Amino acid sequence: MNNKILIGSMQSVTAPNYLLQALSDAIACNENCFMVYTGSPQFFRRTALPQMKIAEFKKKCIEVNFDLNNLIVHAPYVMNLASADARIQELSLEFLNSEIKRCIAFGANKIVVHPGSATNGISLIQAITNCINIINKLDNTEVTICIETMSGKGGEIGVDFTQINQVIAGVKNKHLIGVCLDTCHIHDAGYDLSKIDDVIDEFDKVIGLKYLKVVHLNDSKNPRGSHKDRHERIGMGSIGFDNLINFAYHLKLKDIPKILETPVGDSLVETYSEEVKHILNKSLK
Repeated sequence: MNNKILIGSMQSVTAPNYLLQALSDAIACNENCFMVYTGSPQFFRRTALPQMKIAEFKKKCIEVNFDLNNLIVHAPYVMNLASADARIQELSLEFLNSEIKRCIAFGANKIVVHPGSATNGISLIQAITNCINIINKLDNTEVTICIETMSGKGGEIGVDFTQINQVIAGVKNKHLIGVCLDTCHIHDAGYDLSKIDDVIDEFDKVIGLKYLKVVHLNDSKNPRGSHKDRHERIGMGSIGFDNLINFAYHLKLKDIPKILETPVGDSLVETYSEEVKHILNKSLK
């Protein structure tokens, strides 16, 4: 687990071994970081923490020298922090607070959160304000909320760096806010990843690289600016292998975990083992 870059993937946390299985699969894929949901991303139901093999997981982390700073949690899709519906706002706040507690139990200090979508005809500014208000109401003193860059489908906010910066500007606890940059999403939003330095420099100018905590390293099935958000395996999409490799190995991003969320074949371990190998070898051969 001494890769030159921090590279990993979305690992499955399922019965009966839960977190312990996710770590074992990450090791089998030659990963030194990985991301998990704390339960199904489509539902509010969660397995009770005592069942999730947390003690065994943390013991194994010590044995294999896995740094828990490189464990990333992804919040579920069922929340909408930008919603105009007061009930959905309340549910989103309640559930995100619960997810933060689960992060702390896992030993994770970063959670990736979609900023949400404008609903019921509200303005972009109001949607961003709703997102900010929920983050500011969180009962959170330990876990960094990493706002994910989005592709722009269905009224999403966070479609460009300016919108992400507007969220950060409104958050009170700046030490607990960060960004997750998704390469597929920013490509589909219109950013040109063949010009890596320009994209990184713009991010630094508009947001600040100090806020970049996680990268989702994904190719895209769609042309740039399509606003569709359909991930593709590395080197098989419209971003291209070389552009993604240049991004993954950029010196300004060297200490940031890069997480694959690309389509999985019959075997998660086989799929991500192959992709990690290609990335580490900088070759599709």
